[in-house]
Amino acid sequence: MKMKAKAQSPPLPSTPTNRIRHRKRTKSLEVIADVSKMNGGELLLNDENKYKSMWIRTYSSLWMVGYVIMILYLGHLYICATVVVVQILMAAELFHLRRRIHEDKRLPGFWLINWYFFFTAMLYVYGRILRQHLVNTVTSDNFCHKLVNGLIKYHMVICYFLYIAGMMWFILTLKKKMYKYQFGQYAWTHMILIVVFTQSSFTVANIFEGIFWFILPATLIAVNDVAAYLFGFFFGRTPLIKLSPKKTWEGFIGGSVATVVSAFLLANILTQFQWMTCPRMDLSTGWLNCDPGPLFNLDYYPFPKYLPRWFPWKGVSIAPVQWHALCLGLFASIIAPFGGFFASGLKRAFKIKDFGDSIPGHGGFTDRMDCQMVMAIFAYIYFQSFVLPPTNSVEMIVDQIVRSLSLEEQERLYVMLGQIFKQQQFGYP
Repeated sequence: MKMKAKAQSPPLPSTPTNRIRHRKRTKSLEVIADVSKMNGGELLLNDENKYKSMWIRTYSSLWMVGYVIMILYLGHLYICATVVVVQILMAAELFHLRRRIHEDKRLPGFWLINWYFFFTAMLYVYGRILRQHLVNTVTSDNFCHKLVNGLIKYHMVICYFLYIAGMMWFILTLKKKMYKYQFGQYAWTHMILIVVFTQSSFTVANIFEGIFWFILPATLIAVNDVAAYLFGFFFGRTPLIKLSPKKTWEGFIGGSVATVVSAFLLANILTQFQWMTCPRMDLSTGWLNCDPGPLFNLDYYPFPKYLPRWFPWKGVSIAPVQWHALCLGLFASIIAPFGGFFASGLKRAFKIKDFGDSIPGHGGFTDRMDCQMVMAIFAYIYFQSFVLPPTNSVEMIVDQIVRSLSLEEQERLYVMLGQIFKQQQFGYP
């Protein structure tokens, strides 16, 4: 009777509190399951499909290496064009992360505002970086020289009002009940501009300082990525960080050692190609010939005399730039991987495995450029702080004169310098 009464007793009322708690628990469990599934919980050592994945990554890497060799042969301008294309593809992948189909249907054409701000930022950033190179390119044509000087003079004003026009366009498109989504897109767009253009601007600046300062840092990131993958593939047993479950300490340490050694050797190899060490002062595409300077010249270091006579080598030749390459290698192996960890955290936040699928086995372009972003900025700062001579050279002063003075002012300066030379030559006070 008691059991029957218990069976017929009415169920307890379901309170709103109970329903809310139940939903929260269910949602939390779903998130954990999705993230674990998408990011992979197994090490590469225990992954059954690791060989298939490795061959796909290898084929894609070979295609990318072939393309890089081709654009290196073509020169500075083609490398910069490739950087711009990659930058556009990265922005497209990042814009897509925050896009919602339902909201976009209610806001036709709203996505154009994202790209408007993107190309406005591109005009500003590359205008600031390449303005002197553009002036040097058109010096032979008087009309083009005046036109370019005028555009450079008002470049900041033009970009500012283009940005203001974009902001007004955004405000006029605001729609009721869509404010949160629209302002979220506005903030997301500006974050993308900071991330993408900060990296690309420093990359382009490195290219025009000499292809050496672009290809060495970029290659070190690729070497570290491949070496860490291979060491983790065959020896990885100890997980490194929860954001990237397949990263291991064995891969991290093995990749670091391989990267530092490669940096020292690669710097020596690249110095043999003179055209890689020459800075580009204009936007032409011809081959360069220049004096590499003492930085790229080999210095001989004799071994100690107490070494046995049968030892085959009496000394070693090392270029000063190889010591700088060691610093770049240390950064590429220890600090730059945290750019990849940051990207992994961002992907977990959006519950995605990769930013895109443009490169088989690698994901999207953003997946390949996460560490490159950090490395490009460091390479530029390191070059400006520790490599570039602190004193102003004649070329730098001439560049500043051409950039700052009109043709009439340059002629006046020429006459004044001639008078100074005459006074110094004849001893006039």
